[in-house]
Amino acid sequence: MRPTDKRDMSNTRADDIVRDAKKLLLPRIQDGSRRAFLSRTLTLGGVALLSGCNVSDNASVEQALTKISRFNDRVQGWIFDPKQLAPTYPESMITRPFPFNAYYGQDEIRQVDGDSFRLEVSGMARDKRQWQLHELAAMPQTEQITRHICVEGWSAIGRWGGVKFSDFLERVGADTTAKYIGFKCADDYYTSIDMPTALHPQTLLTLTYDGQVLPPEYGYPMKLRMPTKLGYKNPKHIQAIFVTNAYPGGYWEDQGYNWFGGS
Repeated sequence: MRPTDKRDMSNTRADDIVRDAKKLLLPRIQDGSRRAFLSRTLTLGGVALLSGCNVSDNASVEQALTKISRFNDRVQGWIFDPKQLAPTYPESMITRPFPFNAYYGQDEIRQVDGDSFRLEVSGMARDKRQWQLHELAAMPQTEQITRHICVEGWSAIGRWGGVKFSDFLERVGADTTAKYIGFKCADDYYTSIDMPTALHPQTLLTLTYDGQVLPPEYGYPMKLRMPTKLGYKNPKHIQAIFVTNAYPGGYWEDQGYNWFGGS
């Protein structure tokens, strides 16, 4: 008999942890408590506690956490209601100044030339021509005053204006049966979202903030504003959008953050 492969043992241990966690967690999903279940129970830290293992030095737990994170994504996608609107607020509640937040300092904010800017569209879409800013500004515009929720624990209310992302996807002939929309940004950030969130009525291709052209610190020339997602899912300085069925990942997601990122 050959010696047991350590990788086989690690994979078996990871599968055992995931199976046990699902048995403990899934019965808690009941009407009226599903969101609390996700926010309080089905987290990477929670699974580490359930497993009783040290994440820092146990490869099997690392694998289990990745599997549970993907499981978490599926459950969040299942409970997401594409017709449920996030709360909106009066102008008097806008946070001023609205906080700057990025993975770099304010002295490194990207400066994009709007005159030469071209938005690239690729993947599962009929119209792959590049878009200039004035063409986007000529589309029907809408505004929202919604709360931005950061994974770091703070929130702020802002006033965002621009094009409904669903309108833009319709204009470019995006295949809305595709699984993902990916984004590449001028600051080297990248992320991706699920199609139901992309089509949500409050998902906005933002061109303005508080009635003015979107400032560089908030993502000029455009950002994707989604009040149904945590802040790190709202990409700034967008340069390219692609529609795909291949999982695109994201800057923080590839480092272990939850991919769905619902708020």
